[in-house]
Amino acid sequence: MNTVFIGGSRRVSRLPAAARDRVDNVIEKGLAVSVGDANGADKAVQKHLADARYDRVTVYCSGDSCRNNIGQWKTRHVKAKGRKKDFQFYAAKDREMACAAEFGLMIWDGKSPGTVLNVLRLVRASKKAVLIDVPEQREVTFRSKDDWDVFLSECDEHLRRSLEKRALPDEWFPTNPVQASLGLAEAAGAVEVSQDGTELERGMDAALAAGDSKEFVNYLGQMARDRGMSRVAKETGLAREALYRALSADGNPAFATVLKVTGALGLRLSASKKSAT
Repeated sequence: MNTVFIGGSRRVSRLPAAARDRVDNVIEKGLAVSVGDANGADKAVQKHLADARYDRVTVYCSGDSCRNNIGQWKTRHVKAKGRKKDFQFYAAKDREMACAAEFGLMIWDGKSPGTVLNVLRLVRASKKAVLIDVPEQREVTFRSKDDWDVFLSECDEHLRRSLEKRALPDEWFPTNPVQASLGLAEAAGAVEVSQDGTELERGMDAALAAGDSKEFVNYLGQMARDRGMSRVAKETGLAREALYRALSADGNPAFATVLKVTGALGLRLSASKKSAT
Protein backbone atom coordinates (compact mmCIF):
# COMPACT_ATOMS: atom_id res chain seq x y z
CA MET A 1 0.00 0.00 0.00
CA ASN A 2 1.37 3.44 -0.91
CA THR A 3 2.06 5.75 2.02
CA VAL A 4 1.85 9.54 2.01
CA PHE A 5 3.86 11.60 4.48
CA ILE A 6 1.76 14.67 5.35
CA GLY A 7 3.39 17.41 7.39
CA GLY A 8 3.66 21.13 7.75
CA SER A 9 4.47 24.21 9.75
CA ARG A 10 3.35 24.86 13.29
CA ARG A 11 2.13 28.32 12.30
CA VAL A 12 -0.48 26.77 9.99
CA SER A 13 -3.37 26.06 12.35
CA ARG A 14 -6.07 25.70 9.69
CA LEU A 15 -5.81 23.80 6.44
CA PRO A 16 -6.20 25.90 3.30
CA ALA A 17 -8.60 24.66 0.64
CA ALA A 18 -5.78 23.29 -1.52
CA ALA A 19 -4.51 21.15 1.37
CA ARG A 20 -7.99 19.88 2.23
CA ASP A 21 -8.52 18.86 -1.39
CA ARG A 22 -5.21 17.00 -1.42
CA VAL A 23 -5.96 15.18 1.82
CA ASP A 24 -9.44 14.29 0.59
CA ASN A 25 -7.86 12.81 -2.53
CA VAL A 26 -5.59 10.68 -0.32
CA ILE A 27 -8.64 9.46 1.57
CA GLU A 28 -10.54 8.71 -1.62
CA LYS A 29 -7.65 6.61 -2.92
CA GLY A 30 -7.36 4.75 0.37
CA LEU A 31 -3.67 5.55 0.82
CA ALA A 32 -1.87 5.07 4.12
CA VAL A 33 -1.02 8.31 5.91
CA SER A 34 1.97 9.11 8.09
CA VAL A 35 1.57 12.31 10.11
CA GLY A 36 3.44 13.92 12.99
CA ASP A 37 2.16 14.82 16.42
CA ALA A 38 2.98 18.55 16.53
CA ASN A 39 0.60 21.44 16.90
CA GLY A 40 -0.18 23.49 13.82
CA ALA A 41 -0.40 21.71 10.47
CA ASP A 42 0.05 18.21 11.95
CA LYS A 43 -2.85 18.74 14.34
CA ALA A 44 -5.02 20.31 11.61
CA VAL A 45 -4.38 17.32 9.31
CA GLN A 46 -5.19 14.94 12.15
CA LYS A 47 -8.48 16.73 12.80
CA HIS A 48 -9.44 16.57 9.12
CA LEU A 49 -8.67 12.85 9.00
CA ALA A 50 -10.53 12.22 12.25
CA ASP A 51 -13.59 14.15 11.03
CA ALA A 52 -13.55 11.90 7.95
CA ARG A 53 -13.24 8.86 10.26
CA TYR A 54 -10.23 7.72 8.28
CA ASP A 55 -8.36 4.91 9.97
CA ARG A 56 -5.35 4.26 7.72
CA VAL A 57 -3.22 6.63 9.75
CA THR A 58 -0.03 6.29 11.75
CA VAL A 59 1.08 9.08 14.08
CA TYR A 60 4.84 9.47 14.46
CA CYS A 61 6.31 10.84 17.69
CA SER A 62 9.87 11.58 18.76
CA GLY A 63 10.56 10.01 22.13
CA ASP A 64 8.13 8.26 24.43
CA SER A 65 5.22 10.71 24.55
CA CYS A 66 2.82 11.74 21.80
CA ARG A 67 1.62 15.35 21.87
CA ASN A 68 -1.42 14.93 19.60
CA ASN A 69 -3.30 11.84 18.42
CA ILE A 70 -6.83 13.06 17.78
CA GLY A 71 -8.07 9.88 16.10
CA GLN A 72 -6.43 7.50 18.56
CA TRP A 73 -4.60 5.88 15.67
CA LYS A 74 -1.63 3.58 16.00
CA THR A 75 1.59 5.36 16.91
CA ARG A 76 5.22 4.97 15.95
CA HIS A 77 7.64 6.19 18.62
CA VAL A 78 10.98 7.15 17.12
CA LYS A 79 14.06 7.07 19.30
CA ALA A 80 15.76 10.46 19.25
CA LYS A 81 19.32 11.17 20.32
CA GLY A 82 19.69 13.09 23.56
CA ARG A 83 17.08 14.37 25.94
CA LYS A 84 17.05 17.98 24.84
CA LYS A 85 13.85 18.58 22.91
CA ASP A 86 15.37 20.75 20.20
CA PHE A 87 14.99 20.82 16.42
CA GLN A 88 16.99 17.63 15.89
CA PHE A 89 14.98 15.79 18.55
CA TYR A 90 11.71 16.35 16.71
CA ALA A 91 13.33 15.96 13.27
CA ALA A 92 14.01 12.31 14.10
CA LYS A 93 10.38 11.38 13.42
CA ASP A 94 10.36 13.42 10.20
CA ARG A 95 13.31 11.46 8.87
CA GLU A 96 11.53 8.19 9.64
CA MET A 97 8.37 9.32 7.87
CA ALA A 98 10.29 10.50 4.80
CA CYS A 99 12.03 7.14 4.67
CA ALA A 100 8.83 5.10 5.00
CA ALA A 101 6.63 7.07 2.59
CA GLU A 102 6.45 7.01 -1.19
CA PHE A 103 5.05 10.54 -1.51
CA GLY A 104 5.06 13.74 0.50
CA LEU A 105 2.57 16.57 1.03
CA MET A 106 3.93 19.56 2.94
CA ILE A 107 1.85 22.54 4.07
CA TRP A 108 4.21 25.50 4.47
CA ASP A 109 3.93 28.87 6.18
CA GLY A 110 6.55 30.36 3.85
CA LYS A 111 9.19 30.53 6.59
CA SER A 112 9.61 27.21 8.40
CA PRO A 113 12.86 25.45 7.44
CA GLY A 114 11.66 22.17 8.98
CA THR A 115 8.83 21.80 6.47
CA VAL A 116 11.14 22.48 3.53
CA LEU A 117 13.72 20.02 4.85
CA ASN A 118 11.10 17.30 4.65
CA VAL A 119 10.81 18.07 0.94
CA LEU A 120 14.59 17.77 0.63
CA ARG A 121 14.59 14.37 2.39
CA LEU A 122 11.98 13.07 -0.01
CA VAL A 123 13.75 14.46 -3.08
CA ARG A 124 17.07 12.92 -2.01
CA ALA A 125 15.28 9.56 -1.88
CA SER A 126 13.90 10.10 -5.41
CA LYS A 127 10.35 10.52 -4.13
CA LYS A 128 7.77 13.01 -5.32
CA ALA A 129 6.69 15.82 -3.01
CA VAL A 130 4.18 18.66 -3.20
CA LEU A 131 4.71 21.83 -1.19
CA ILE A 132 1.68 24.01 -0.56
CA ASP A 133 2.90 27.56 0.05
CA VAL A 134 0.04 28.97 2.12
CA PRO A 135 0.96 32.71 2.06
CA GLU A 136 1.60 32.67 -1.70
CA GLN A 137 -1.39 30.40 -2.41
CA ARG A 138 0.64 28.21 -4.77
CA GLU A 139 1.73 24.60 -5.06
CA VAL A 140 5.26 23.54 -5.93
CA THR A 141 5.79 20.01 -7.22
CA PHE A 142 9.15 18.30 -6.80
CA ARG A 143 9.86 15.38 -9.11
CA SER A 144 13.64 15.59 -9.26
CA LYS A 145 16.73 17.23 -7.79
CA ASP A 146 16.52 19.85 -10.52
CA ASP A 147 13.18 20.99 -9.10
CA TRP A 148 14.82 21.29 -5.67
CA ASP A 149 17.71 23.33 -7.11
CA VAL A 150 15.30 25.74 -8.78
CA PHE A 151 13.26 26.13 -5.58
CA LEU A 152 16.37 26.66 -3.44
CA SER A 153 17.65 29.33 -5.78
CA GLU A 154 14.42 31.28 -5.22
CA CYS A 155 14.64 31.15 -1.41
CA ASP A 156 16.02 34.12 0.48
CA GLU A 157 19.48 33.86 2.00
CA HIS A 158 18.20 33.59 5.59
CA LEU A 159 16.09 30.54 4.77
CA ARG A 160 18.88 28.89 2.80
CA ARG A 161 21.30 29.28 5.68
CA SER A 162 18.71 27.95 8.13
CA LEU A 163 18.17 24.92 5.93
CA GLU A 164 21.88 24.16 5.65
CA LYS A 165 22.36 24.65 9.39
CA ARG A 166 19.58 22.23 10.34
CA ALA A 167 20.12 19.57 7.69
CA LEU A 168 22.41 16.65 8.38
CA PRO A 169 25.52 16.58 6.15
CA ASP A 170 24.21 13.61 4.16
CA GLU A 171 20.87 15.38 3.64
CA TRP A 172 22.32 18.60 2.29
CA PHE A 173 25.01 18.14 -0.42
CA PRO A 174 23.35 20.41 -3.04
CA THR A 175 23.50 19.09 -6.59
CA ASN A 176 24.33 22.52 -8.00
CA PRO A 177 27.86 23.70 -7.15
CA VAL A 178 26.73 27.31 -7.28
CA GLN A 179 24.23 26.57 -4.53
CA ALA A 180 26.71 24.57 -2.51
CA SER A 181 28.53 27.74 -1.52
CA LEU A 182 25.25 29.55 -0.92
CA GLY A 183 26.60 32.27 -3.15
CA LEU A 184 23.10 32.84 -4.51
CA ALA A 185 22.93 36.57 -3.97
CA GLU A 186 20.84 36.66 -7.10
CA ALA A 187 17.78 37.76 -5.17
CA ALA A 188 19.70 40.78 -3.93
CA GLY A 189 20.93 41.55 -7.44
CA ALA A 190 24.61 40.98 -6.64
CA VAL A 191 26.26 37.82 -7.95
CA GLU A 192 29.98 37.31 -7.65
CA VAL A 193 31.50 36.15 -10.93
CA SER A 194 33.19 32.80 -10.40
CA GLN A 195 35.42 33.09 -13.44
CA ASP A 196 36.82 35.98 -15.45
CA GLY A 197 34.41 36.85 -18.24
CA THR A 198 37.08 36.86 -20.90
CA GLU A 199 38.15 33.34 -19.88
CA LEU A 200 34.60 32.09 -20.31
CA GLU A 201 34.34 33.85 -23.66
CA ARG A 202 37.55 32.23 -24.86
CA GLY A 203 36.19 28.87 -23.74
CA MET A 204 32.98 29.44 -25.67
CA ASP A 205 34.96 30.39 -28.78
CA ALA A 206 37.08 27.25 -28.48
CA ALA A 207 33.97 25.08 -28.02
CA LEU A 208 32.36 26.61 -31.12
CA ALA A 209 35.51 26.12 -33.15
CA ALA A 210 35.64 22.48 -32.08
CA GLY A 211 31.95 21.95 -32.75
CA ASP A 212 31.47 20.91 -29.09
CA SER A 213 27.88 21.98 -28.40
CA LYS A 214 27.80 20.49 -24.90
CA GLU A 215 30.88 22.40 -23.80
CA PHE A 216 29.48 25.58 -25.33
CA VAL A 217 26.24 25.19 -23.37
CA ASN A 218 28.25 24.59 -20.18
CA TYR A 219 30.09 27.89 -20.65
CA LEU A 220 26.89 29.71 -21.57
CA GLY A 221 25.13 28.35 -18.48
CA GLN A 222 28.01 29.44 -16.26
CA MET A 223 27.86 32.96 -17.63
CA ALA A 224 24.10 33.09 -17.20
CA ARG A 225 24.35 31.94 -13.58
CA ASP A 226 27.09 34.46 -12.89
CA ARG A 227 24.94 37.25 -14.27
CA GLY A 228 21.89 36.00 -12.39
CA MET A 229 19.38 33.60 -13.91
CA SER A 230 16.43 35.72 -12.78
CA ARG A 231 17.89 38.69 -14.59
CA VAL A 232 18.59 36.67 -17.74
CA ALA A 233 15.07 35.24 -17.65
CA LYS A 234 13.59 38.73 -17.42
CA GLU A 235 15.72 40.05 -20.27
CA THR A 236 15.00 37.09 -22.55
CA GLY A 237 11.35 36.63 -21.67
CA LEU A 238 12.01 32.95 -20.93
CA ALA A 239 10.97 31.04 -17.80
CA ARG A 240 13.78 30.78 -15.28
CA GLU A 241 13.07 27.11 -14.57
CA ALA A 242 13.32 26.39 -18.29
CA LEU A 243 16.63 28.24 -18.49
CA TYR A 244 18.08 26.25 -15.60
CA ARG A 245 17.20 23.01 -17.38
CA ALA A 246 18.27 24.14 -20.85
CA LEU A 247 21.64 25.43 -19.63
CA SER A 248 22.38 22.54 -17.28
CA ALA A 249 25.06 19.93 -17.91
CA ASP A 250 22.48 17.75 -19.67
CA GLY A 251 20.69 20.62 -21.38
CA ASN A 252 19.97 20.86 -25.08
CA PRO A 253 18.66 24.38 -25.69
CA ALA A 254 17.00 25.42 -28.91
CA PHE A 255 19.07 27.73 -31.11
CA ALA A 256 16.54 30.51 -30.52
CA THR A 257 17.16 30.17 -26.78
CA VAL A 258 20.94 30.35 -27.32
CA LEU A 259 20.54 33.56 -29.34
CA LYS A 260 18.32 35.16 -26.69
CA VAL A 261 20.70 34.25 -23.85
CA THR A 262 23.83 35.37 -25.66
CA GLY A 263 22.09 38.66 -26.47
CA ALA A 264 21.11 39.15 -22.84
CA LEU A 265 24.74 38.51 -21.83
CA GLY A 266 26.02 41.11 -24.27
CA LEU A 267 27.59 38.49 -26.53
CA ARG A 268 27.41 38.12 -30.29
CA LEU A 269 27.86 34.97 -32.30
CA SER A 270 29.71 35.50 -35.56
CA ALA A 271 30.45 33.28 -38.54
CA SER A 272 33.73 33.09 -40.40
CA LYS A 273 34.96 30.91 -43.21
CA LYS A 274 37.04 27.91 -42.24
CA SER A 275 40.63 28.21 -43.25
CA ALA A 276 41.73 25.77 -45.94
CA THR A 277 43.73 22.79 -44.72
